[in-house]
Amino acid sequence: MPDDALSTPLQYLKGVGPRRAADLANAGLVTVEDLLYRFPIRYEDRSRLQPIASIKPGTTISITGKVLSCGLRSTRRPGFKIFEALVGDASGALRATWLNQPFLKDVFARGQHVVLFGQSEMRGGGSLQLTNPQYEILDEEDAETIHTGRIVPVYEKTGVVTPKMQRRLVHDALDRLPADLPEQLPDALRLRLGLPARRAALLATHFPPVEASIDVLNRFATPAQQRLIFEEAFLFQTGVLARRLSAEADHKPGAIHVDDRIRESARAVLPFRLTAGQRQALKEIVDDLQRSSPMNRLLQGDVGAGKTIVALLAALVAMENGLQVAFMAPTEILAEQHFANIARLLQPSRFRVALLTGATGTAARREQLAEIASGALHLVVGTHALVEGDVRFSRLGLVVIDEQHRFGVIQRATLREKGLHPDVLVMTATPIPRTLALTLYGDLDVSVIRDLPPGRLPVHTIAKPESRRDDIYAFVKAQLDLGRQAYVIYPLVEESDKIDLKAATEMADHLAHEVFPAYRVGLLHGRMKPGGKDHVMKAFAEGELDVLVATTVVEVGVDVANASVMVVEHAERFGLSQLHQLRGRVGRGVHQSHCCLLYQSPLSEDARGRLRAMTDTTDGFEIAERDLLLRGPGDFFGTRQAGVPTFRTIDLLRDRELLELAQREAAAYMSDVAPTPAATRQLIENWEARFRLIEIG
Repeated sequence: MPDDALSTPLQYLKGVGPRRAADLANAGLVTVEDLLYRFPIRYEDRSRLQPIASIKPGTTISITGKVLSCGLRSTRRPGFKIFEALVGDASGALRATWLNQPFLKDVFARGQHVVLFGQSEMRGGGSLQLTNPQYEILDEEDAETIHTGRIVPVYEKTGVVTPKMQRRLVHDALDRLPADLPEQLPDALRLRLGLPARRAALLATHFPPVEASIDVLNRFATPAQQRLIFEEAFLFQTGVLARRLSAEADHKPGAIHVDDRIRESARAVLPFRLTAGQRQALKEIVDDLQRSSPMNRLLQGDVGAGKTIVALLAALVAMENGLQVAFMAPTEILAEQHFANIARLLQPSRFRVALLTGATGTAARREQLAEIASGALHLVVGTHALVEGDVRFSRLGLVVIDEQHRFGVIQRATLREKGLHPDVLVMTATPIPRTLALTLYGDLDVSVIRDLPPGRLPVHTIAKPESRRDDIYAFVKAQLDLGRQAYVIYPLVEESDKIDLKAATEMADHLAHEVFPAYRVGLLHGRMKPGGKDHVMKAFAEGELDVLVATTVVEVGVDVANASVMVVEHAERFGLSQLHQLRGRVGRGVHQSHCCLLYQSPLSEDARGRLRAMTDTTDGFEIAERDLLLRGPGDFFGTRQAGVPTFRTIDLLRDRELLELAQREAAAYMSDVAPTPAATRQLIENWEARFRLIEIG
């Protein structure tokens, strides 16, 4: 291989035909670099394979031997078959069984040399067996090679490409790497941190030396593994910083000024005194607005922290300076709710506000687009379609994005290109754990509102099985008798939304006629027309309804201070962040509020963990950390398409400390090197190609 060994397409490696190349490509493995930066899923110590005679029950073992006999047998259950193989070595024999895997009759054959890995157990008659062990079939010449007789890397199966095939490909690719493989880390940094060279790290990660600790390897904590993880984190962070440098090099067309007239204008629309956290966040945002380079800021705040009023005051500053504002929400119903609130607050002002969504009629849309293009409309609320397609602004100066995690990371760059390098403020009511913030929001400055408005009391939360439903209903009645209002939330799961919607509708009917006949019960769900939803929400907000049965359309945005009870049906079906968002619909007034989580038994361990977290704490930041631990980073936002970069080696939970070290080192490096604009552009291009960030459209 030449010096560009790592960029060689895998199809040119020995043993990779078109079918295998396609399977590898489907797993994101296109080049030799892709292959070598894909860590094994685990390591097995096959240098000390156990003699079969020494095996004790209840232990995890690796053995090698010959298949003495094998075959498929039927059971009393129709269609359920068991494949059995008797494997022997010089010390004895052991039976392995695989349940309902009849295809194995075409995989195993008498006389084969195999390696088995699994848990030994005692079977009837006092003999040992392995049930559903992992297996690898070796050729005769494989004995004591890269597949056995050493610490062996085990890779995830990819299409027709087995772990054994990948091991051979990796071994061949490593053999052909040049001795002077170019480094991706600065030499001074690598030496200061005591990290091994790149080539040595790749070799020791895939084929560790015999003295390596299996435990340390399987924790991905050897110096070689840590070097490769740090390398990826460092390259990611330098790219993020390059994006920040590029954004800071842009200049807004006109400066924003704040004077007494604008301060008075803000006071006129302010419905209450800001908290200390809101005042500090607003100061940071307005300071950014007055800079010559565009703002890129994240506003974090727990449910009910008052982020929207801070964003609206920032919008007012921009509009008072002759600029337009786009206010984006992830769903139409949220956009409708924001529009209603913003229009009400801006009513005393001279500024015109419009709502532009997919539900906007053709004629109205044509008229609005013309007014946006002319500058006659000052603030436009809508979904992310606002910054795409045929929407043209006259002087777009500020973009506010609510629930930022629903938008891909790269879309922030699209926003800058749409307007005159507008200021960008992104908001989230889902507190982001620090590790995710490093990767999702590394190109943003962060403001946090930690305090809640004065007089707010923490919501008291309980979790009860469905058998205690009558107790919960009695409690709700007691709250209604005090003049309070209640939500009853029903899950709407995409795969079965018709069934769930029918169940939610039936529940509303049951509650209205059987449980709360003396009270006024309404139903709200996402399938209703906008006018119908508005009517129900307005009726609940104005106290014309006592109980609102709803799907998760009330998760964000509905604000009814008199509502003091939230009952969540089938709470085990909701994610932790979603439960926390729902709980945030109550506790918004001066009365003590309650959240009652009704669940169906038996609970999975994950569901039990979610409900325990909800009853343990009301701190959104702690909830977020627990949610990350329970679900993992890919699912943290309830979708794999959350703008999370595609990392090869990094695990956002396991590698927290390395990520933070990489961020510090990347900041120091970029400060010392001060790359030219051309070098910055190159860093960004490499970064976008390497990390394949996900966009949501």
